[in-house]
Amino acid sequence: MDRFLELNTFVSVVQAGSFVRASEASGLTKAATSRYVADLEARLGVRLLNRTTRRLSLTSEGQIFFERAKEILSLLEEAEGEITRRNGQASGVLRINAPVTFGLLHLAPIWGAFRTLYPHLQIELNLSDRVIDLVEEGVDVAIRIAELQNSTLISRRLTTTRMVLCASPDYLLKHTAPSRPSDLQHHDVIAYSYFAGKDEWSFAGPQGLETVKTNPNFRTNSGDTCKALALASQGIILQPSFLVYEELKQKKLIEIMPEYRSIELGVYALYPSKKHIAAKVVVLIDFLIKHFKNAPFEL
Repeated sequence: MDRFLELNTFVSVVQAGSFVRASEASGLTKAATSRYVADLEARLGVRLLNRTTRRLSLTSEGQIFFERAKEILSLLEEAEGEITRRNGQASGVLRINAPVTFGLLHLAPIWGAFRTLYPHLQIELNLSDRVIDLVEEGVDVAIRIAELQNSTLISRRLTTTRMVLCASPDYLLKHTAPSRPSDLQHHDVIAYSYFAGKDEWSFAGPQGLETVKTNPNFRTNSGDTCKALALASQGIILQPSFLVYEELKQKKLIEIMPEYRSIELGVYALYPSKKHIAAKVVVLIDFLIKHFKNAPFEL
């Protein structure tokens, strides 16, 4: 009887939301995954999961057991991390979450170097612009680009990125370039759906803070799409320097009203607060801090 495997399988099923997805993630067959959970329920003498053809849900006993099971697995992981850290090694599964565009542009090129340094790590990288609960989803480190609010998570700033107002040279030839924020009301604007300010864009200018309510003619949850539309001369965008840096250098996009500065965001590595930080988390954050030390997309 492998009690650890039962425990780990149960937690995986709950977090994945189905036996099929849990079995795909673990490499076990669906039959084996179901059997481990059934054996656990039989040994405990209680039903932990309500099963229907459409979804799984925890029973009241299952909810209690799930929370304790996560604690046990977390403590085991911390214990392993403590030992590997003392031995100067980083090993185990390292689960990372990062925004899609930043992950593709600025993280994808460096994973090879990281893997060369730490070949014993198994990395699970998920790219998503959704703000996740690290503890609930079992993520070790998340990369966030934001004005960081108070949080129970521990954060390390890697670098910064500035929101830049820009458009293509062709668009600016065909339209009178805005000279102050209020002029943006009369321009074609391409908006990013997840922008914290929504349609209200704020700028610090010669006369102080100015805010304008824009009227987007295109709205998307993809910064890459915003940039592509701007390059196609479809309007003005407000996007982070990490995304438009190369296009600005090559004059494919032109910064508008540089005397009016939009917000600056921090690029952070976040991880759950724990007494003992696993070696795998420490080495990843140290690696990222060193890599981003020279602010590669600073304008």
